[in-house]
Amino acid sequence: MDAGCVLVKEVRAEFRYMNIVLCYVILSSGVWTWRTVLWVAIGWTVGISLGMLSCIYVATLHENDLWFSNIKEVEREISFRTECGLYYSYYKQMLRAPSIQQGLSELINDNATESKRTINLLRRMNIYQEVFLGVLYRILPIQAYLEPVYFYIYTVFSLQAVYVIALFITSWLLSGSWLAGALTGVWYILNRVDTTRVEFTISLRENWSLPFFALQIAAITCYLRPHLKPIQQKVVLWLMFLATLCFCLTWQFNQFILLVQALIIFTLDCLDLISTEQVTCLYLVQVSSLLSVWLLQFCNSMILGSLALSFIVAALFVKNVFFFFFLNVWLFHVDSDMHNLTFYLFSLCVFMYVQQALQLRSDEHIFKFIKSKFGLGPTRDFDASLYLCEEAFGLLPLDTFDRLAGTLLAYPYLVTLIVLLVMLALLTLANLCDSSAVGRPPKGRFEERPICMRADVAYNLLHTVFFGLLALSTMRMKYLWTGHMCAFAAYGVCGKELWSLCLNTIHCNTKTKLRLIRYTVPLAILGFLCCKFWPKLMTEVSELREFYDPDTVELMTWISSKTPKKAVFAGSMQLLAGIKLCTGRVLTNHPHYEDRALRERTRQVYQIYARQSPEEVHRILRAAGADFVVMEDSVCYERRHGRGCRLRDLLDLANGHIMDGPGDNDPDLVHASHPRFCESVKTGGPAYTALFSRVFQNKTFHAGNHVRLTRR
Repeated sequence: MDAGCVLVKEVRAEFRYMNIVLCYVILSSGVWTWRTVLWVAIGWTVGISLGMLSCIYVATLHENDLWFSNIKEVEREISFRTECGLYYSYYKQMLRAPSIQQGLSELINDNATESKRTINLLRRMNIYQEVFLGVLYRILPIQAYLEPVYFYIYTVFSLQAVYVIALFITSWLLSGSWLAGALTGVWYILNRVDTTRVEFTISLRENWSLPFFALQIAAITCYLRPHLKPIQQKVVLWLMFLATLCFCLTWQFNQFILLVQALIIFTLDCLDLISTEQVTCLYLVQVSSLLSVWLLQFCNSMILGSLALSFIVAALFVKNVFFFFFLNVWLFHVDSDMHNLTFYLFSLCVFMYVQQALQLRSDEHIFKFIKSKFGLGPTRDFDASLYLCEEAFGLLPLDTFDRLAGTLLAYPYLVTLIVLLVMLALLTLANLCDSSAVGRPPKGRFEERPICMRADVAYNLLHTVFFGLLALSTMRMKYLWTGHMCAFAAYGVCGKELWSLCLNTIHCNTKTKLRLIRYTVPLAILGFLCCKFWPKLMTEVSELREFYDPDTVELMTWISSKTPKKAVFAGSMQLLAGIKLCTGRVLTNHPHYEDRALRERTRQVYQIYARQSPEEVHRILRAAGADFVVMEDSVCYERRHGRGCRLRDLLDLANGHIMDGPGDNDPDLVHASHPRFCESVKTGGPAYTALFSRVFQNKTFHAGNHVRLTRR
């Protein structure tokens, strides 16, 4: 079967149910004429078409960049770089298991991912998507005409269509015009470099989860619309729950994202922009989703001890218990600042108590990274430095805004953001001045206030502000921001509020002029973007490259053919993930960094790149159960990072040793008593040959990079 046809069918299957639910929500209120129905039908057609276009676009780029359909299976697997290979290996494992039941049992009792340890992968990692696809591929009659790898990557690319359609719906709901959705989809595709990296990091958890997160935002936007009927609220709440559940189940960083979202809801609550019932429902959706994932992940303690859950539980408790007993009499009527302070202190107490009670240390590296990033923690901590030295965890580069401005996205976004922030500030001041007045408008009744803002608009405003700040501080988080930025900017261009304000300023606001400008401006922008960027897109999808990494292929072939199937390999996290996928060998460590014991083992194994004696390295590797260790010159002689951020520098600092090369060193650092192991082992000195023997080398992995531990 033609690959494009298969991809289109998968896209249709992904959003068929979503279409039914959202069509019901959007079309079930009001009186609909044939013109309205036709207009909505055109909107849905445009939205689905843009989603499919985005899906086929990234799939084509992936194929053209690697010539994926023509390379060997081992080359296809090598193309799943770093942690992507680790995740894909579990899909492969499910397919190769004699039965579905045995495949699940092997994942629950895995002893190949970490040597000398048996771990529950479904508890430790977010790999339910690989399990689901593995089961689905086995039971569907598609094996004869669709290879397993294509079934996997097409599913991920199909989720990109869901992502674009969800953003389309969000901007449509905010603006009341599907032209905003069309503008959103076009901006998303044209800003692909900043909105997604799915074409070369297929298996990353964010590529699975962000489409569901976008669906959740669309559901929240719909839920916060005024005059929504009770039946519509129930439907949207269920959609919100399912989207949140899928989002949490597919990404280990879900707790931090939901924490930011909980802060947004709390801010809306403080500003009296949403009702108490809405606040409670939104919190309960988050809590129920987290607890469902906790159960599905075999009672993963990281979820119970998450800051997000502590925050939400504290919010619900303070709001629904303290309110009736104590705070309703004193705190809520005397000092709202004291209320907020008490709430935050209570949240922190809940979090610290749960962390202490459960003895949680799995996510401490995240908090160490955050503290070090803002200069509040130790600067030599290996785990924190490993994150800080990665470009993806640095500040957002300024050239990002140049690219966004080049597609005309940045300008309407900034204008919309500034105008709505001013309106929100005025609304906040009005609320503060009116806080002690008798007969103030009930909470959530926006239309009765002199300065008003719709709750759905306010939510999306705060969403883009909070996640924008997160993206500015950590570049990897920009993918949470830029997609929503497209929808928010499109709302500014096509929405009524901003244009009405503009026309009122010049005293010429009429319905005809408002309708004319809301349609002509987005059409003009769409026309300009198509004329300017269509040739560039055609050039991009016509560029043909080919995967070429013969040395890594040679290494994987040698491991598969010349080493025992139960052999244990040590090395860098990134390379070991590829070894796990391509050869199925046992690992000492891997890129999934969410376990304290694994982080400590990784730091120990990495001593092969530090200044350590051969005896010490041998002891460490034997303790980890390693039979083979793979060393890479690209790590040993790293030049990608500057001095102080090379892996060997991080190890030297953690060990208290002076770093290589010219430059300053802290006065308490000392000279190491041994040379760097990864360099000296290649000399073949007696101290090294007594413990290690070389068994493989090629141009990339030079002599001494691949050594076997001798048995003594």
